[in-house]
Amino acid sequence: MSTITTGGGNAAPYLQIERLTKLFGNFAALKEVSLTIYQGEFVCFLGPSGCGKTTLLRAIAGLDIQTSGRIEQGGRDISRLPPSERDFGIVFQSYALFPNLSVNDNVGYGLRSRGMKRADIDARVKELLELVGLPDSGAKYPAQLSGGQQQRVALARALATSPGLLLLDEPLSALDARVRVRLRHEIRSVQRRLGLTTIMVTHDQEEALTMADRIVVMNHGVIEQVGAPSEIYRAPATPFVADFVGTMNFLTGSLAGPGIVRFAGLNLTCPTDGLAANRNVRLCIRPEDVAVRNLDATTPNLLPVEIRSLDFLGSFCRAVLKPTAESGDEIVADFSINLMRDLRLEVGKRLSVALPADRLRVFAAA
Repeated sequence: MSTITTGGGNAAPYLQIERLTKLFGNFAALKEVSLTIYQGEFVCFLGPSGCGKTTLLRAIAGLDIQTSGRIEQGGRDISRLPPSERDFGIVFQSYALFPNLSVNDNVGYGLRSRGMKRADIDARVKELLELVGLPDSGAKYPAQLSGGQQQRVALARALATSPGLLLLDEPLSALDARVRVRLRHEIRSVQRRLGLTTIMVTHDQEEALTMADRIVVMNHGVIEQVGAPSEIYRAPATPFVADFVGTMNFLTGSLAGPGIVRFAGLNLTCPTDGLAANRNVRLCIRPEDVAVRNLDATTPNLLPVEIRSLDFLGSFCRAVLKPTAESGDEIVADFSINLMRDLRLEVGKRLSVALPADRLRVFAAA
């Protein structure tokens, strides 16, 4: 069972998901997932294809009713309600705009179906198009807009009925990189201004890290970890999260004692809580956390290495380092251009690096 209720600060719980399971024949797309989302939060469901993130979003929307489990929104049990009786707006990857309707009519579609007066609809549509930065596009048709503009119209339409919950199903994945980056900030800005509880499904870790208050990392129908972006990145709870979010070194070592892992012939100090002695472990460190400056013989976790390769990546170089003291896994490290110049680093050069104990994560070997 996957149960998560952390986060939220002083906000009240808004969406509560309890032991949600979704079966497609004999395949379990969701396995007793539990999660609490708080009022005004921006939460990203992050994971690879097939992990269950879209299935969970569709269950919340009522588009695919769960096999078992309960969903409560704002204190109301919505577990078996059809989508039309749930309080949400949704933006799909494909925009799903009506090609034969103008932008004004697309945005106002849900309001007309609710029987609002024309003058009230026009005022609301004008307000929303200004909110998403398209005040002069109301008379245009979707085919006359760029992909980014169409996505803004889809967002305005989702917000038209003032829903309590906004659902975003990979809304930026069909856009080019520059537009995607710009719309990230625009969507987040709109969400903050409205204080609207929002859930976004994405497989793009950068998108999740830059937009979310909390990230829900999913894999094989369960939640692996929930936390703030910095927590997910800096303190991954499982090897899957460590590997999926960002770039991570996985080094093969053995537990030599409490707080000590043997790697490349050296005893490294690092947190080893909950791990049994004399067993193989996976030692993890981010490339940017490999220390090079201001080291001396007394520096903890000092490791002699040789630079095997260097890849220039603009503002930094990605180096592959081979421990020289004894056989050990190669280590990927990111060196700034200033560091490269100051230390005159090049392929074949030998130097010492440090693996700071507070930046190391240790997991039991599979």
